[in-house]
Amino acid sequence: MKDAHTGLHSEQGALAGEHPGRAISPVVKVHDLAWLEFEKPDLDRAELFARAFGFAVALRTAGELHLRGTRAGAPCVLIRQGSRSRFLGPAFRAADRADLTRLADAAGGAVTDLPDHLGGQTVDLTDPSGLRVRVVAGTHDLAALTSPAPLVHNFGDEAPRINAAQRPPRAPATVQRAGHVVLQTTRFRRTLDWYLEHLGLIVSDFLYYAGQRERGPVMAFIRCDRGRTPTDHHTLAMALGPSDRYVHSAYQVADLDVLAAGGEYLLDRGYRRSWGIGRHIQGSQIFDYWRDPDGFLVEHFTDGDLFDSALEPGWAPMTASGLAQWGPPATKDFLGVKPGRQSITELRAIAGALREDNEFDLHRLRGLLKVAAS
Repeated sequence: MKDAHTGLHSEQGALAGEHPGRAISPVVKVHDLAWLEFEKPDLDRAELFARAFGFAVALRTAGELHLRGTRAGAPCVLIRQGSRSRFLGPAFRAADRADLTRLADAAGGAVTDLPDHLGGQTVDLTDPSGLRVRVVAGTHDLAALTSPAPLVHNFGDEAPRINAAQRPPRAPATVQRAGHVVLQTTRFRRTLDWYLEHLGLIVSDFLYYAGQRERGPVMAFIRCDRGRTPTDHHTLAMALGPSDRYVHSAYQVADLDVLAAGGEYLLDRGYRRSWGIGRHIQGSQIFDYWRDPDGFLVEHFTDGDLFDSALEPGWAPMTASGLAQWGPPATKDFLGVKPGRQSITELRAIAGALREDNEFDLHRLRGLLKVAAS
């Protein structure tokens, strides 16, 4: 029997003339994801899920909720009271305040102060898909919180744990930090190039539709460029699709035991797993995906790849089976084809996108449908 993963791994490189995965002279090079911003109508409900997921609360007022991990730094997620649930956009951390001025000059924006409880300054930009993108500097750093001590493991012949049982608690999977956000856009190439040119991000892996490689990639896993300092395999991932929308965001936990026991804790409280547990191919993360009460997809991950700037992009076909090295098959919920409100919204988006002038045409739709069936 042929291995379903043969040929899917991203060690394959680019062909002559394909996208280089980086800009020659970007305006700035951001250092990391700072936070993500949302609006939700019920902050009590959002806080209840957030604590069960493993966040700590950094700030709670009548109209605002800030969620943090154990690492020192800014909050991971800012949630404001709103009439409906929606994703407002990501914030990236600049190397310094001077980068904000360079970005403002290049994009025709302005450097403005953030609220006192966050500190620092921001340049608010708009990417080609219409999403607000903040680049921030000088924000207040929250002090580190106590994080669970790592378990002592017996691996093969290495057995440091003697006369001691392993008893990881079934408790919230303590979030350490924000890892990445995944976005969908109808203007993939324009939006990808905007992030590379303005924020200095570089591509770790490209995916393309089988039989359509000559038309270019339809997904990119994109990391920060900090030279010889390793960074996450992707801080931002972007896929071509029939609508401009948030797909999911991911938050690091300490290890597999924390991730798995935290998942049992969520299940015990009636929350819905979308897909997992498994290990990805692009990025190698062990993952577990959940739907929050507002329908947003969020991920626990651990053991992800770290790349420095020397690695060039990998290229691989996009398939549903190629999303994981091991684990259960990708679910209909994760793929967005589960019958219900989500799939109806996606069908309407497809009909609308095909009537507009963008990169999502009938040829691309056929490629996407093959992915869902693969």
